[in-house]
Parts: sequence; structure tokens; C-alpha cells
Amino acid sequence: MSNHKILTLDKLSLHDFDTEADLIPLLTPEDEEEMNKEELPKSLPILPLRNMVLFPGVVIPITAGRDKSIKLINDANAAGKVIGVVAQINEEIEDPKREDINTIGTVAQILRVLKMPDGNVTVILQGKKRFEIDKVISEDPYISAFVKEVPEKRPSHTDTEFGAIIESIKEIAIQIIKSSPNIPTEATFAIKNIESKSFLINFVSSNMNLSVQEKQELLMMNVLKERALTTLRYMNTELQKLELKNDIQSKVRFDLDQQQREYFLHQQMKTIQEELGGVSYEQEIEEMRQKAKSKKWNKKVEDHFEKELKKLQRTNPQSPDFGISRNYLELFLELPWDNFSKDNFDLKRAEKVLDKDHFGLEDVKKRIIEHLAVLKLRNDMKSPILCLTGPPGVGKTSIGKSIAKALGREYVRMSLGGLRDEAEIRGHRKTYIGAMPGRILQNIKKAGTSNPVFVLDEIDKLSASHSGDPSSALLEVLDPEQNNEFYDNFLEMGYDLSKVMFIATSNTMSTIQPALKDRMEVIKMSGYTIEEKIGIAAKHLLPKQLKEHGLTTKDLTIGKRQLEKIIEGYTRESGVRSLEQKIAQVIRNAAKSVAMEEEYNKKVTDEDIIKVLGAPRLERDKSESNEVAGVVTGLAWTSVGGDILFIESLISKGKGTLTLTGNLGTVMKESATIALEYIKSYAEELGINQDLLQNYNIHIHVPEGATPKDGPSAGIAMLTSIVSVLTQKRVKKNLAMTGEITLRGKVLPVGGIKEKILAAKRANIKEIILCADNKHDIDEIKPEYLEGLTFHYVKEMAEVLKLAITNQNVKNAKKL
Repeated sequence: MSNHKILTLDKLSLHDFDTEADLIPLLTPEDEEEMNKEELPKSLPILPLRNMVLFPGVVIPITAGRDKSIKLINDANAAGKVIGVVAQINEEIEDPKREDINTIGTVAQILRVLKMPDGNVTVILQGKKRFEIDKVISEDPYISAFVKEVPEKRPSHTDTEFGAIIESIKEIAIQIIKSSPNIPTEATFAIKNIESKSFLINFVSSNMNLSVQEKQELLMMNVLKERALTTLRYMNTELQKLELKNDIQSKVRFDLDQQQREYFLHQQMKTIQEELGGVSYEQEIEEMRQKAKSKKWNKKVEDHFEKELKKLQRTNPQSPDFGISRNYLELFLELPWDNFSKDNFDLKRAEKVLDKDHFGLEDVKKRIIEHLAVLKLRNDMKSPILCLTGPPGVGKTSIGKSIAKALGREYVRMSLGGLRDEAEIRGHRKTYIGAMPGRILQNIKKAGTSNPVFVLDEIDKLSASHSGDPSSALLEVLDPEQNNEFYDNFLEMGYDLSKVMFIATSNTMSTIQPALKDRMEVIKMSGYTIEEKIGIAAKHLLPKQLKEHGLTTKDLTIGKRQLEKIIEGYTRESGVRSLEQKIAQVIRNAAKSVAMEEEYNKKVTDEDIIKVLGAPRLERDKSESNEVAGVVTGLAWTSVGGDILFIESLISKGKGTLTLTGNLGTVMKESATIALEYIKSYAEELGINQDLLQNYNIHIHVPEGATPKDGPSAGIAMLTSIVSVLTQKRVKKNLAMTGEITLRGKVLPVGGIKEKILAAKRANIKEIILCADNKHDIDEIKPEYLEGLTFHYVKEMAEVLKLAITNQNVKNAKKL
């Protein structure tokens, strides 16, 4: 028997009842006779119940949460307080109609209505008599129907068999209550004191552990004796279940220590599972063995798995080793051993996929197509390890998805930023508590194939700690000659990673361990030109952001001129991440106007951009005037791409000292010292008086002092700046330079040329001075990127000064 109906009233409101006996209202024969004499109304509002059946004479609480049910209860409570209660055929239906409820139900009297804090209504009902729905009057706002009484055939007072059935029901009910610890003792009191035979049957039927359908079948029985016999049969079944349960419990109830107690509890669970037809440990092991038969394993792996499975079979299920061994074998079954997805060798399609997803990046696309071509011809080539390096936002990570799509492979990504534990790569030995395989194998398992495209993101941000060096652990992963037998500490055997296409990404190569760098093929991804950014914004960023903000091109368009204005005035980057954020800001402004039904320009204008984004902030990127002596424009490489920097020199009377400011690093300080010593050595050739160098102090400053600066790129710019200020001659307009110098005046090549060239174009530079050895870097750059630029290739510092410094004195030149 269930204790649900007995105890529920106690949970409603304790102050509503005086004693616990009041929680189980008892119906006397006189009350029953009086209830049977009451006339049934012609029509009733019908309250459908999801998971219970109300029997005549029984009091139950109902929690109403549906709006229709709450209105029905409120209306009935204000009127005659009589409703019809019917069980739903399918309890999952939220808004039941006539066909969704049973025909036979019980007339109920509303005893009390309680409003709950959560907005639901709890109503206490008492069943009166059974009825049958004759005809539905309406279904709105709730079901109302004409009803008719369902007569009940009762046995005579002299029917001794019926009396014996009632006594048996009482006896078995008391046995069930005593055998079940969950039913309170008050229920025994109720059973013993029930005088009405029909109420006893209804009370017991209402509180048994039966399904709604079984209870409904009992309610629909018109012959009381038949209902009593069916109830007795159900009670006998429930009593047998309880006795069986108690018998199982008694088998394992001993005074044992904790380990033995847990063992016998598991044995009890096993016994229950077997009684119910569940899965035992032996069956679980057999299922593993059957799964293993479908795996594409070589002989070595198959033998190892079988050995570990037999070991699990011998292990006590209550031992901690059992769980570890089971997890180990489950990993074996889940790893995609020798399961490879078929590569798509349609190179034309691959080119289209890469061109559609990414604008520019020709070198990367070319390398991928080359790899596909070789793979198509040989079909057994080991996958290369590519490393895409470049500033943030240029599309290094997203290109991995495009490669996976082009190849038809699965795609997984693993972020290495801040990783400092070697076990994250190689896994833990399975003897440790909480041991897991490394993230390499976890991602392979997630991919479901042994040849996915695997992106190792931010490989330059690995860090070492007391837990080991993850970059050293990656050496085996990324070595094409070794990774066919990658050893994971948890797996304890080699796993073939040679068919995985690893793609690493980094912002810089300087922090990557040299041995790791040697195992990868580095592809540099420099910043985008303004033209490329406009193409990316129009083709990718704008449609993506319109979709994410619930708009279409009919709601908003941004022209190429406006995109160029956003790029030049509001973004200072090599990639397009900030650009995407600014475009999103413009689109959000339009989305707000659409949502608030305000007028706005569907075609964005320059004024709209200034209104939304504010005045352009990055005009300082432009080259400065050369009206002042000693100001030179240099080119620099930063982690976010190329940039220009201004080098300013000033002289003041003193003792010939050199002062450097602007948060400069060691290399730049050395460049300034070398430049000054060169000028002192060649002062006569440069037309500079030696007395000037001894009687005037030189101060070199690189603006934006809060930003640390270092590198070999500013040597020729510093020397030019000092010569300009000492001679009071102008530096040529719209000219920038980059290169290092030696004490002999030689100009040395520097790196980051493409990024620097793009920065020069952004700054409206027309001429650039480079070392002659950097010419091959210019040859590798697309001609369209170089339009409007003139390059001067030099080998000696004298050539730089001849090109950079004009013969014109600056205005208000100092008399030195």
C-alpha cells in the first residue's frame, strides 16, 4: 500500500487539523447511507486528474496547477462546492479534451481550498458517488457535462462470503502496514475502525500501489463484491513483494565492518537485479567482450584487451581496482582504433570551400591543396604538422574548420593556452585515483575517427611548471616519425596518430621550444590590407553579424566606402576581430531602431558611423609633418601586426651626453649608441662640426612611453634622426625606413617586412627605405599590396642619409 494519500494532508497545513486521526477521515455506515440519498446534479464541471483516481467516501488532496483547473475550483468553491472528478487516460496531455478522459468518475465535495506560495491551488476533496458522463456541454473555460448516476450492486447483509472477503482485506492491509516501514501506524488505526464495508474497499483501493489504469478499472466495477475480490488479489500480490524484499534484506543483515557491509549491499543489489531481470557484472563483462568483436583491432591490441578483461573478471566488484579497470576497458572500446573517415580528393571542390570560407590567405590554401594532391597520388602519406603563425584575428583557428570541411574529415580543437601539466597531454597512470587519459586521446575519442583535423590552438602559450613541461610532451605527438606509436600513460600502449592532420596556431614563434618548432612546417599569416579587410567584411563579417542580430540586407546595408571608414578610423589591428566588433555595434544600433519602430537609414552613411562609433580615434597612425628637424618615421613589428613609430631627436647645450626615453629595450638603446658613435666617427663626411657633438647634449625619444619597445628595426631611423637634428635639415615627406646598422655604417636586414609594409600603407607612406637583402621579402608580396609605394634598397648608411635628408633647412632652424 502507498502512504502517499495518507500523509499528503499532513504536509498541507498542520494548523488546519487537531490530531493525526483527523488526517484520515472515517466514513460511518450512517454517513454513507446519507451520502447515497443525495441527489446527483444534472450537470457538473469536470476536473481531469493526471495521476490519481478518487473513490466514493475517500478524502484526498489535489494540487491544481493548470489555469483551467484553478478557475474550475475557484468557480465551484464560490457556488455549490460540488464537482466531477475524472482520471485522464494519458497523464502527459496538458490540455485534455473529452476523448482524453475516462467516462466513469466520482462526484466530489470541496472541503477546503488552500492557496500555495508558488501560485498553485491545493484543494481537499471528498468523493460522494460514482457518475457517468452523458454529454459534454462545453469545453471552455473548462469541461462541463450532463451526468448520470452509476448504480452499484451491493451484496446482502447475509452474504457470508462477502463478509469473509472484507475480513481478509482488513487482515492483509494490517500485515502490509506492519511490513512496510514507510506507512505510519495511524493507518492501522484507520483500518481497524472502518465500519462501512464499501468505504473500506474504496479506502484500500485508493491507497494501494496500483497504476491509474488499474485503479480506474476498480472504480468502474459496478458489482461491489467483484471489486472487493479484485482488491484482495492486488493486496496479496503486494504482500508477496514485501515479503520477498524483506527476505532478501534478512539474508544480508549482519553485524559487519564497513568493507564487508558494502560487499553484501552490492550482493543484495545483484540479487534484486537478477530477480527483476537486470544486468549483473558477468553480463556487463560479456557485453564488453561482444563489443570488442566488432572492433578493427590488430592482434597486439586484441590480446591486451582480452588480458585486461580476464583481469577484471577476477577482480572483486567491491574493490577500487574494479572501477579503474572498467574505465580502462571502456576507453579501449570507445577509441576509434583503425577507424578512418574517407578523404575527399576533389581538389576543385576543396579550393572552392577554402575560397568561400576565407578571403586571402593564398599561401595557406596553396599548401593545403598541395598536401591533398600528394595524398591523392600516394594515398599513404603521413599527415604534415602545419603551424599557422600570425597576429590575432587573421583566421588561424577558423581555417582548421575549413580544412576539415574540404577534406571531409572530423574536426576537433584543443586550446593549449596556459597549459602547464604534462599529464594533460600524456594522461595519468591508471594506478592513481581519478586517473584519466590525456586530452589528445580524449579528443580523438570525441572525433570518432583516427584521422581528424586536430587544431592545437595557442601553442606558443604553453608554460612549464613543477608538473612537467607540456611542450616537451608534445614532441612525440608532433613528430611524424614517432607519432605512429604515441604513448599515453593511461592507455599504457602506443596509439597511431600518424594519420591525424595536426594544425598548430601561434601569435609568435619566439616562445616555442626550438625542438618543437623543428617538427612543424611554419606558415606565416600576416595581416590584411585595407582592400582585403573590406572584402572580408563585405563577404563574411557583415552577413554573419546581420544573421546573429536577426536582421537581413533589406534592413541594413553598409557600403564599401563606409567599411573603409570604419577600418581606417576605428580599428588598429592586423586581423579583423575589432572590425567585426565595430560592425556589430553599427548593426545593434539599427536593430534597436527596428525593435522600437523608429526611423533610421537603411543604408549606413558616414554621419551614421560617427554617431554610433564616435569620432575617429586612430588618426595618429598617419605620418607626421616634417617641419621639425629630427623627426623620422620608423616601421616596427608588434604582436598584433605592423605599426609605425616616430623617433624624435632634440639637442640642447651641454657636454655631449646621450639621453634615451620612451621605454626602450636593450637592443634599441644599443642601436642609438652605435648611431651616435658612427656620426662622431664620420662627422666630417656628414658635414657636422665636432665641436657641436662635444658642446650639445642629444635626447632621443620614441613617443608612447608607456608602451615597451625593443628590436633591431630602428637603427637607421635613429641615425637619420640624429643627423637631421644636428644639421637642422628636413627629413623627406611621407618616407619611412626600417633596418639595423653596424659601427661601420652597414645596413642589415630585418624581419616582419610584410606587416611593416601594410602598416606603412595604412599611414599614407609613399616611400620606404629597406636593406637590399630584404628585397626577396618584397618579391614574395602580392603586387597589388605594393601599389602606390616606392622602395629604396640600400647597403650603406650614407645611402640612407642621401635619400632621407633634404637640403632644405627647417623653419626657425637653430643656429648651432
